[in-house]
Amino acid sequence: MSAENSHRSVDAIRAVSRQLVRELGFMGGDFGGTDLPPSAVHALIEIEGGGVSARDLAMRLRLEKSSISRMLRKLVEAGAVQEEAGSEDGRVKRLSLTEAGRKRVEAIHAFARAQVSGALGRLGPGQDHTVLEGLRLYAEALGATPAARPVAPVATIVSGYRPGLIARITAMHALHYARTSGFGQRFESVVAAGLAEFCDRLGNPGNEIWAAMQGNEIVGSIAIDGEDMGAGTAHLRWFIVEDALRGSGCGKRLLDGALAFADEKGFCETHLWTFSGLDAARHLYETRGFVLAEESPGTQWGKEVREQRFVRRRQ
Repeated sequence: MSAENSHRSVDAIRAVSRQLVRELGFMGGDFGGTDLPPSAVHALIEIEGGGVSARDLAMRLRLEKSSISRMLRKLVEAGAVQEEAGSEDGRVKRLSLTEAGRKRVEAIHAFARAQVSGALGRLGPGQDHTVLEGLRLYAEALGATPAARPVAPVATIVSGYRPGLIARITAMHALHYARTSGFGQRFESVVAAGLAEFCDRLGNPGNEIWAAMQGNEIVGSIAIDGEDMGAGTAHLRWFIVEDALRGSGCGKRLLDGALAFADEKGFCETHLWTFSGLDAARHLYETRGFVLAEESPGTQWGKEVREQRFVRRRQ
């Protein structure tokens, strides 16, 4: 590409970026259907995912500590956010949404989905995929610049059982979902029992488990169970990544590796069970071809939630 054409492309992208910022409401007025500034709206969505501290927010939103402190103080005073001492370090305050905060975030999601759906509805067939891929590529390219937020240490993905795997994966699930969803002993027991039974079958074709490793520590996991849902159907299970690795791409690598394994083994469908409210995870699943197939109240994890089954069909 010539220097002149390169400059034209850069200027055109800048112009479109400014238009996008204006259309989304960053320049003033209501943002996300609320009277909150964009940074506070983003903060509420990050806090919704669970396991977030003020320091985490500063890194994710790229804001100064003092700005984060002021914003959080206003959100706490407004009754949308609450702070609790961390279980491992009492000096670290973990943030969570109050009931009012959850309702506010639900309204933000509804407004944003309607905004995006309205725009996509004015596009031609297949152009929504073009938009998604273009935005993803552009965002990833921007994130690769020196100004990007600190990158978590790279994790290595390894397959198969290793000593401590059952206990570690169970602990990650138990601690994360106790903090974010209020699950307790029943949930931990279900995870431990199911994982132990599955590991006894790892030698069978179609079954595999992967761990994300940092040194000797397991910081993420995923598994494909090729037996418990019948012939031709893979069951994606025990997908989790430590909070410090969220946003690093580790979860995508785990998921893509597991799905590649399922396709290689010839499974016609891959199913997974989750529950409503995990919007970031749902978005990741949907970008990989999963579609919501079933939703109903359930208590298999010891607390009533709206259980969801997602299905991905091999292309």
